[in-house]
Amino acid sequence: MRFDTIILGAGAAGMMCAMHCGGRVLVIDHAKAPGEKIRISGGGRCNFTNMYAGPANFLSQNPHFCKSALARYTQWDFIDLVNRHDIAWHEKTLGQLFCDGSSKQIVSMLVNEMQRVGTELWLQTSLRDLRKTEDGFALDVEREGQRIDLTCTNLVLATGGKSIPKMGATGLAYDIADQFGLSMTETRAALVPLTFSNGEFKDLSGVSLPARLSNDRTSFDEALLFTHRGLSGPSVLQLSSFWREGETIRVNLIPDLPLFDLLKEQRQSGGRKALTTELAKHLPGRLVDYLGQHIPMSGNLADQSDAKLTDLVTALSGWSLLPSGTEGYRTAEVTLGGIDTDNLS
Repeated sequence: MRFDTIILGAGAAGMMCAMHCGGRVLVIDHAKAPGEKIRISGGGRCNFTNMYAGPANFLSQNPHFCKSALARYTQWDFIDLVNRHDIAWHEKTLGQLFCDGSSKQIVSMLVNEMQRVGTELWLQTSLRDLRKTEDGFALDVEREGQRIDLTCTNLVLATGGKSIPKMGATGLAYDIADQFGLSMTETRAALVPLTFSNGEFKDLSGVSLPARLSNDRTSFDEALLFTHRGLSGPSVLQLSSFWREGETIRVNLIPDLPLFDLLKEQRQSGGRKALTTELAKHLPGRLVDYLGQHIPMSGNLADQSDAKLTDLVTALSGWSLLPSGTEGYRTAEVTLGGIDTDNLS
């Protein structure tokens, strides 16, 4: 069976490609359904694009690689596609766009668009062999217990990275790249929670607050979530893409809060109140109890000098932590690194 283009991977990239590449197209995936990672994204509502998507916001050691693609097909083009399919959506923090209903609407939209242009979709189909020919590529696949020989002029690799293996993610892309002599950059789990080996925060599991997380290279102001294994939340996931093993991170628990002024003012009007009681008005109570084991904060407000209040604010705004690692590909939203784009047009 011959096709103009065969696309390996029926995720977001593979289905978008199938909609636009033209000719006789076949999309192959080993999963039972297309777009499985789309389905689970955004808590089941699919954060399908961002109002501020642009080259400057893409993390890459080859920052110019994405420019032409993002210029030719922008977030506004995708929003227009969503609107044409009557999918209601809303904007959350920092320009993130989510479906009002279900992420399955985005999957259906992409499948319908593929069907509209005549794309064939083979699911539960595995690749057994792949080789280059004089006029394209030859593939040996297995589908419904049968071996099938395929040929094509163009082969698209859209199998994704290693993230969330329980959804079927594998390192197939990297094996194929190696087969064809493409160089690789180091792959790591990214957009992933950070872990602490001693169960440091298990008693704080579920506590969340706005925070600023940083290392020596960057910082992020978003929500921080304590878990039984460590730290999560948007600020942590963002920083994880820039974190390396053995590095300390800094946590500012009061990034936009003039805590010194607030405590000093309260000291004048309610000096008999316990310092921890006043802090619990600005930080989660469980977190205040935990921090009280590590930071001096005993006594009433009236007992606190300006110097003591300054030391407290310094400690809360510059908490230094050393993660033991990450939760790895099991929960990572993306894979950092992969096929070296320096070798690609």
